[in-house]
Parts: sequence; structure tokens; C-alpha cells
Amino acid sequence: MLKEVPVVQELNELDKKHFIHPTSSISQQQENGPSFIFTEGKGIYLTDITGKKVIDGMSSLWNVNIGHGREELAKVAQEQMSKLAFSSCFSTFSNEPAIRLATKLASIAPGDLNSVFFTSGGSESNDTVIKLARHYWILKGQSNRQKIISRSKSYHGVAMGATSATGLKPFRDFTNSIAPDFYHVEGSSIEALLEVIEQEGPETIAAFITEPIQGAGGVNIAPSGYFQEVRKICDQYCILMITDEVITGFGRTGKLFGIEHYGVTPDMMCFAKGVTSGYSQLGGVIISEKVYKDFINLSNGTLLHGYTYSGHPTACSVALKNIEIIERENLVENSRLMGEEMLKGFKYLQEKHEIVGDVRALGLIGGMQIVKDKKTGEGFEIPISPKLVAEAAKRGLIIRPVTFDQDTLVFAPPLIINKEEMETMMDILDESLTAVEQEIL
Repeated sequence: MLKEVPVVQELNELDKKHFIHPTSSISQQQENGPSFIFTEGKGIYLTDITGKKVIDGMSSLWNVNIGHGREELAKVAQEQMSKLAFSSCFSTFSNEPAIRLATKLASIAPGDLNSVFFTSGGSESNDTVIKLARHYWILKGQSNRQKIISRSKSYHGVAMGATSATGLKPFRDFTNSIAPDFYHVEGSSIEALLEVIEQEGPETIAAFITEPIQGAGGVNIAPSGYFQEVRKICDQYCILMITDEVITGFGRTGKLFGIEHYGVTPDMMCFAKGVTSGYSQLGGVIISEKVYKDFINLSNGTLLHGYTYSGHPTACSVALKNIEIIERENLVENSRLMGEEMLKGFKYLQEKHEIVGDVRALGLIGGMQIVKDKKTGEGFEIPISPKLVAEAAKRGLIIRPVTFDQDTLVFAPPLIINKEEMETMMDILDESLTAVEQEIL
């Protein structure tokens, strides 16, 4: 239902006055107000307060995997809230949805990943896994193993530990004192990883944390064999291997978890986002059987880590139903098939448009580099991707720019997208590229 103009104006002014937006331009918000005030979502579409309908080409924040407006999730949340909305899981208290979800996750996670610690989201999950990795080595009598290695262009969240692990420097520069003992190695360079391990001493390294595909860094896909080599190195030097599946989990890449493309199993795996498709706040860490047995056998006191909402009954109920829908509707396979269509569309646009450079996708996560010169890969002095995002939004498509040290458009539509909807998305992108090229070339 459309809101009257005075109501829209009122909400705009109240937004500017009272709402501090995450990862947004404060000056832009204060000058223009919110770019959209969404009121409804259905399938792959969002509708704003003025009635404008747009394709959610990012699944909002890479997370609305089963699409918007799924009444099954609302119903299960209502039923759980009516019985037991919340109860604490501290002091060994428990609840059935948390137990059932932990069991389900153990059954679908790769390899021997078998025990789950719940959080409220991705940043908490990555902060948790860093603390658990360091605590693990304390229990093992190797408290000097405290250093965490991650990759450049990585994104692990905005809590203090997660920020410190993030390889994208602007996020670390946001604060004037990041946590110590974090190291960042260049891209997908095995040589760089080995150099840092040998330089710092393997006996000081607690863990290596990596996204199977780097999301916010520009959808960077590692070269063939990279993760197999990482696994070997971690085994060789007794370093815990951690995968951050916050974006890549629950079907996003055309497999249930991104690391499954590479045939290796980490020691710990973080998840969030797609576990509930954004219908409730939930995340967690899944720990291997071997590591958890060490926790059990070596711990002699309280695990002094936990969040108020760890094991939240309503969130866990929503996650169980969400996973059921993913499996029932075969959305992992649809992600694989529609991901192939998306990459095909990218390659067509790459051939057609002068400013489209490298394109890549794995399942329904993709990136398109914007360049001034295709042959050299030279970019524009001022990034063009924000201009393209604005043009696409005008035409009914939400996508996202990445401008840290590349000029890239990133994509992650809901896993329910069909071929016709994908073609519409590509048509809008085509029109947007044409409009920008006419302006700048």
C-alpha cells in the first residue's frame, strides 16, 4: 500500500535525524535521506514506500537465500514465540530447537565438523572462532600460539577481532587501535602464506582464516589447488584452518558450503546469513570432532564465552525451517544452474561493453570488473561502479559496488531466481552499462 507524500517526507526527515545507518555515507544520508524505504518483499523483489519495485540482486546482504515473503518462516517463528520465545543456554540450560539445529548442521557440514557454538551473526561468529582457536592452544599447553593469519581483500566482520582479521584496510583504518597479533597475506599466494609462517615462527600461529570465495572484497575466486595447499600447510605446521562461510554457506555457491568445491575440510567453520535467510539473527561456529574432543578432555572449568542470544529458540526454529525449504526446493542445484546462466550473461555483456573487464561467478555469487582499458586492465581514475549501481537502481535492480582497490560490481540474487528473472536482471544491467558508457566514453 502506497504511503501519502507527507508520510514519506516525515519518514525521510526522521531517518535523517535519528537513524545512523551501517556501512553508509553519513553526508549522503543527511543530504538526500534514505535511498529506499522498503515496505514489502516477495520472491526476488522488494517494494519501497513509493510503490517502486526492484529486483534484489544482492539478496539484501548476501543472505536472503530463499527469497522474501516466505510465510512458512513467519509461521514457525510465531509458533515458537507462542511456546518459548527465548531462554538462556548458559549454565548448560538448553532448548529443543537449538539441539535439533545443532544436530542438523552437524549432519550437513563437511567432513567431521560436528559440534556447534551459536552466535547472533557473522561478526560474532568470526570473533568467536578467533577466541576459540586461541583458547584451544592454551588448553594444549601452547599459549604462545596466538597469531591469526588472514588474506588481503578478505572481510570477516566489524567486531574488534573480526575487524582486525579483515584484510580490507579501510575497515581497519576506521578505528585507531586494532587488536594485536593479526597478519594479512597477499591474495591467494601460497608463497606469501609460507613466508609469514616462517617469519613469525609456526609455533606462534594459532590459525589461518579464509573465505572460500571473498565476498565484500570483490568476489575473488581462488585459483585451482589453492585450498588443498592451504590444508597441507596447516597440517604440516599444526595450524588450525578456519573457513568463513558467512556469505558462501547454505547454497550460495552451488554447493551447500563453499569449501566443498575444493574437497578439503577445515578445523572450524563459521556461518550466519543464509542459515535463516535473514528472517532471524543467527550465526555460529562448527568445530571438528577432533578439536572438540580436545576441548572436552582438556577443559576443567567454565567456557567463558557466550552471547545472550546463543542458541536462541526462535532463531533456531526459523533456521531449521529455512534449511528444510532449501533442501525441499532443491535450491542448491538451482543456485548452480542459475549461476551458470548468470556467468553466461556476464560474458555476453563483457563482449558487448567496452568497460566490462574480468567477470567471474560460482553459483549465485558473481563479480564484474569495470575497466577503462580491457587489454591492460587499467581502471578509471574515479571508480565507475557506484554510477552503474545508481543507474541499475533507477531501472529496478539493486546491486553493489566494490571500490577498495578494484572497481567491481558484485551480485548475489536469491537462490530461487529463475531463468526469466535472470534475463530481466541482465537486461537492466545491459541498459545501465550502455547509459554510463554514453556518458563517459
